Amino acid sequence: MEYLIGVGLGIAVCVFAAAVGFDRERVFYPTLVPVVATYYILFAVMGNSMLALGWECLVAGAFFVSAVVGFKKNLWLIAAALIGHGAFDFFHHLLIHNPGVPSWWPGFCLSFDILAGAFLVMLLMRRPNFASKAEFHRGGK
Repeated sequence: MEYLIGVGLGIAVCVFAAAVGFDRERVFYPTLVPVVATYYILFAVMGNSMLALGWECLVAGAFFVSAVVGFKKNLWLIAAALIGHGAFDFFHHLLIHNPGVPSWWPGFCLSFDILAGAFLVMLLMRRPNFASKAEFHRGGK
């Protein structure tokens, strides 16, 4: 069920962003990357695990860096980061013991992340000049 809800919510967020124009700005999808990465930090706090908190902050930091680099250089990196976070959700339990993570979260987040990443891929294929910051500034909005 968590997979279905993740896909449904991912579709809702991406369609909403497109409908109201949030995704016309290059910053929308890069902002999603740190947001999805910080939930595991919250779960570490909820699980009262300092070890998990340290690991989750380290991993989230890598996604923060990828969000900045992708925003500044090329949105294809953001699509890869979203899909990569979905893959991370699948393997998270093997890498970090975080007692605060709800049992349904990895499936939900994996579905949401991959759907959002795939939606961005579709957007980038339809608007190829949107991917690169340099092209964005040269080509106008």
